[in-house]
Amino acid sequence: MTTLPRGFRSHVANIGVKDDTDDFVVIAADHAVPTAAVFTKSRFAGPSVAVSRANVADSSAHAVVVISKNANVATGPRGHEDALEIARSVAERLGCEATDVVVTSTGVIGRRYPIDRVRAGIADLPSTLGSDDADGPARGMMTTDTVPKVAEATVAGSAAHIVGMAKGVGMIEPDMATHISLLFTDASLDAADLDAVFRRVVDRTFNCVSVDTDTSTSDSSVIMASGAAGPVDLDAFEAALYDVAVDLTKQIARDGEGAHSLIEVHVDSARDGAQAKRVAKAIVNSPLVKTAVHGGDPNWGRVAMAIGKCSDDTDIEQDSVVIRFGDTEVYPRLLDDAALAGLSGYMRGADVRIHVSLATGSADATVWGCDLSDDYVRFNADYTT
Repeated sequence: MTTLPRGFRSHVANIGVKDDTDDFVVIAADHAVPTAAVFTKSRFAGPSVAVSRANVADSSAHAVVVISKNANVATGPRGHEDALEIARSVAERLGCEATDVVVTSTGVIGRRYPIDRVRAGIADLPSTLGSDDADGPARGMMTTDTVPKVAEATVAGSAAHIVGMAKGVGMIEPDMATHISLLFTDASLDAADLDAVFRRVVDRTFNCVSVDTDTSTSDSSVIMASGAAGPVDLDAFEAALYDVAVDLTKQIARDGEGAHSLIEVHVDSARDGAQAKRVAKAIVNSPLVKTAVHGGDPNWGRVAMAIGKCSDDTDIEQDSVVIRFGDTEVYPRLLDDAALAGLSGYMRGADVRIHVSLATGSADATVWGCDLSDDYVRFNADYTT
């Protein structure tokens, strides 16, 4: 069992949003604590994003709420009022200000909450939350996820702990972070430091995962720091937070809808980090690369094609690029058909690494994604019906 860091308690319930699985999660601190968050840049961002963006503007929050199985997006003024009501009602139960409640939602777009059921569920919320469980909230966040996603780490040189949970397996191509992820720590940090560290870590982890190139309308990533474990070294904290976030990132990619393989693309010897990330994303997002991995086809030509799509990067010269599947170079040192066929088993594996060196500089970036299967197509063809 994974437990929350000191200073946080949780509540999980089924309130009938969609079915008989848990769909309502509240995690609260003992009082308002330093909080940082990043949200989707989608022009169709949901009311929960609008409300929460305003509520964390002062870098402080008391509690975070997740309603799963319904995104409450594109529901007009009434949907916005519903999100405000949830913040107010949860705050009344917990004895805090409505502006100290972060609201997140995930699920089908275009449908209002079943607000009467939500009201009844909030009415049953205890004023003092009774659990330190983190696994239950991770399950309660799930929509099409097949497994709950939880990760934890201890900050070196201290007793401080970080626990993170995330959901998301489809509509994953971040334009900030992606999915919904909630991270909690008992480290004591200044709000400005927490925000700066969190944004750096998000950019190297949650912002580096893609399942299907589609940015969600509800993406929210939140971190809260109770301070119960006292001060920590900031570099050590960032390293531990990165470990938690990259673990969750890989779990998301591995659980991508219909996925059989986790794809890791590492690009190095790039002009700068932006170029490395741009090229890596072009590779991991290519349907042809993704289907080649799914079929166990070591077709390095598809990787070359994806690199070539970055046509504004005129310093990339094809004769200088090196492409590898795992540790095996496939370009420019060409393998014969028998050697390529020998890579087929690797390409069908649970973990496939594509390594590209650009010879334009010394920067690097790593991104994560998954293969593309007919299961993904079938699942999303039937999603609301």
